[in-house]
Amino acid sequence: MMGTKRRTRGRTDFVVFGIAGALAVAFVLWGGLGTNSLSTVTTTMLGWLESNFGWAYVLAASGFVLFVLWLAFSRYGKIVLGRDEDTPEFKTLPWIAMMFAAGMGIGLMFYGVSEPLTHYTDPPPGTARAGTGAALDTSMATTMFHWALHPWAFYAVVGLAIAYSTFRRGRPQLVSSAFIPLIGDHAKGWIGRLIDILAIFATLFGSAASLGLSALQIGSGLKAAGFMSSVSTIVLVVVIVVLTAAFIFSAVSGIERGVQWLAATNGILGVAVALFVFIAGPTVFILNLLPTTLGDYLKELPGMAARTEASGGLDMARWLSKNTMFYWAWWISWTPFVGMFIARISRGRTIRQFVGGVILVPSVISLVWFAIFGGAAITTQRGGLNLAARSQEGQLFGLLQQYPAATVTSLVVMILVGIFFVSGADAASIVMGSLSQRGSTEPNKAVIAFWGALTGAVAAIMLIIGGGGESALTGLQNLTIIVASPFVIVMVLLCIALVRDLRRDRVVLRDDKGAEVIEAAVEHGTERYGEDFYLTVDSPSRKKSKRS
Repeated sequence: MMGTKRRTRGRTDFVVFGIAGALAVAFVLWGGLGTNSLSTVTTTMLGWLESNFGWAYVLAASGFVLFVLWLAFSRYGKIVLGRDEDTPEFKTLPWIAMMFAAGMGIGLMFYGVSEPLTHYTDPPPGTARAGTGAALDTSMATTMFHWALHPWAFYAVVGLAIAYSTFRRGRPQLVSSAFIPLIGDHAKGWIGRLIDILAIFATLFGSAASLGLSALQIGSGLKAAGFMSSVSTIVLVVVIVVLTAAFIFSAVSGIERGVQWLAATNGILGVAVALFVFIAGPTVFILNLLPTTLGDYLKELPGMAARTEASGGLDMARWLSKNTMFYWAWWISWTPFVGMFIARISRGRTIRQFVGGVILVPSVISLVWFAIFGGAAITTQRGGLNLAARSQEGQLFGLLQQYPAATVTSLVVMILVGIFFVSGADAASIVMGSLSQRGSTEPNKAVIAFWGALTGAVAAIMLIIGGGGESALTGLQNLTIIVASPFVIVMVLLCIALVRDLRRDRVVLRDDKGAEVIEAAVEHGTERYGEDFYLTVDSPSRKKSKRS
């Protein structure tokens, strides 16, 4: 059955909402009343995951890239995510802006300077000597590895499965509904509810981690602009409260008004900041860095995708935990809400168009962004100013201080960080509300507000567990890896379920039937008329015109 365009207001699934909400509240209470014990437990769990399942992250990540590219270039690529006659609901530029803002905006602001600079001054174990030309190549290639094809493949897997299930098959907009071809009616029972609860939890902690990063960077901006001499955990919590209130307000206003307007705003501001650094910074060096980075990324991609503890020992294991494993877990934690959000705005596009837009366009944007900010930061580092000695959240502001109008640009960046987070977090709140209300496309505003407030509370607890400063960032990363881990299994099974669905699509069945009919006709004609037989296929319209 094909989907319809009508919006649905669902009833609250009190099993999903109650269990997910109760567990999240319990986490907040545990963190508030027993911070040390929660910190001990999460540290132990993280060590166990790193030792036993680091390989699973590595294999799954590259597997998702190959899977979505295969779908795009296969015969399934022409299938429309909706009715065959459906056209895209949003034009291409707004579609890309909303998708990018929800999927990666805050990360680019936080890591645009810090990641290339970190890998340049402290390259991955066994790769290059710090501060050399080889370190520059490795740094930019590693950064692209974490921010280009792989993360967007995570989003594409979930987004495709949900968009196809919802708009092509007419099922509720739930992660569990995409499992119907794999587990049948069990997707509507306790197994399906467990899947949706895992999706809510991954979304909650992924959003909370992003909120924590936003608070850290805004706090650093306040310090860099001279508004504060130091930023305490209390100040960070206040920032979290303000951002939480902002994204709840945006979320209850809906996608058409809230998210789309915010996406356009941060798109304009983001381009403005990037152009400023490009012009004020080492313009020629940045232009040279673009093709170099792309070439190094493609050349080193197989080796980077194969990095495990086996290839570099304990040093590599520690590096992977702070870098690749965190990024993969962060992207995975974002997949339920980014995937569902992308699905919701992608009705009417073919699978091939979807994959091309979701995989390639953001990868190109990431290439340009990191070449500008990474190139400018590394040039500054080479010039004698030790940007790398600053905290990660403060490195962007340290770079901006080297150019004119530093106070103005710092304020713009803080606004941009806030808007990027709000535009992603309101989408997350809407998705958590939808998962709580049986796939409703317009979840209850009170439910949205509940999940938004809980996201802020979890973010505050994650920062408190970390203890502030660099250790706060570590706390955010560790909890994200732990909570996202079960969803890796969900995503692998989701790929299998999607392929089963696609094999039974009417376009595929029609093509298969047409091939069978033609093959049978050729065999019959050859048997009856010999090798001189040939078959012509004419369209109904031409037949009609010939008869007339």
